[in-house]
Amino acid sequence: MSTGYVFHPIYLKHDTGTHPERSERLTAIMNLLTEKGVLDRLVKVEAKKALIREIEQNHDHAYIEHVQKVCEREGALDLDTPVSKDSFEAALFAAGGLISAVDQIMNGKLRNAFALVRPPGHHAERARGMGFCLFNNVAIAARHLKLVHGIERVLIIDWDVHHGNGTQWSFYEDPSVLYFSTHQYPHYPGTGRIEDGGSGEGEGFTVNVPLPPGVGDKGYLEVMREVLVPIASEFSPEFILISSGSDVHERDPLAGMKVTSGCFGTFTDIARELTSKVAVTLEGGYDLTGLSESVLAIFNSLAGLDLDLGQATYDRKERDVSDVISRVKNFQRSYWGI
Repeated sequence: MSTGYVFHPIYLKHDTGTHPERSERLTAIMNLLTEKGVLDRLVKVEAKKALIREIEQNHDHAYIEHVQKVCEREGALDLDTPVSKDSFEAALFAAGGLISAVDQIMNGKLRNAFALVRPPGHHAERARGMGFCLFNNVAIAARHLKLVHGIERVLIIDWDVHHGNGTQWSFYEDPSVLYFSTHQYPHYPGTGRIEDGGSGEGEGFTVNVPLPPGVGDKGYLEVMREVLVPIASEFSPEFILISSGSDVHERDPLAGMKVTSGCFGTFTDIARELTSKVAVTLEGGYDLTGLSESVLAIFNSLAGLDLDLGQATYDRKERDVSDVISRVKNFQRSYWGI
């Protein structure tokens, strides 16, 4: 089976001006994938526009109407989240694009896929858009997997540098979705403490790994292998959704991490070892070179392209994460055999 990609011209019409989350991000990605001949080796997934009822699986109807009205007058959902007249349509196609990718995987037409969509989504809460996000694409896709395809265990891996507060709260009481997040802390939006581990029936199914600035390849891979792999293996996901933020890249202007481009491929390798069904969706990443190279590395893993992109770097000076890993394990030990 093949690897798919999602792209639609409407994503470029979400006009944010000179905002960090701008259309040039996708243009840079598509240019590099074309230059490297990667697109010819992938299957294009036709993005559909998500139905309002599909958005309502994760968002209040009144909020959806609010987003539409704000887009019509080209306003902003908050100080960080400007929108234009085409943003509502783009947001529907962003959620729908990931749904399309998920459907293709579940129908056996694709092995895995990467949805190159915008606006991003992981900060969007049930009735609040924020942090460049309108609708929570990955949460909507997770609900679609459960409701339409009958998937009982979904793992969401979120390696964006910012904590995905919207995704966390979407499933905070839901044991069928395991949410795993690595993120710089303290940093926007201020959520994602180790102790935020879910509630009610969902207690133990949120795993937060807040990291200090300065963590690079070595630290991230230690977290994934020592925390993610044992917990996820015990959870035994049927499907993995990845919120891929390239803003942990060493070049990113909005954060302070030191991850190199090639390491994103290693991240993806680790996820693929946990289950065969994997769909990635684009979140943050604001240095155009770092972003496009990171996406290339992810496709290199998903499609087995054997491109020479360099190896993860272990010999650079970076922040140690052993104390964070120890504290996360101590907390999660109440729920998992870690």
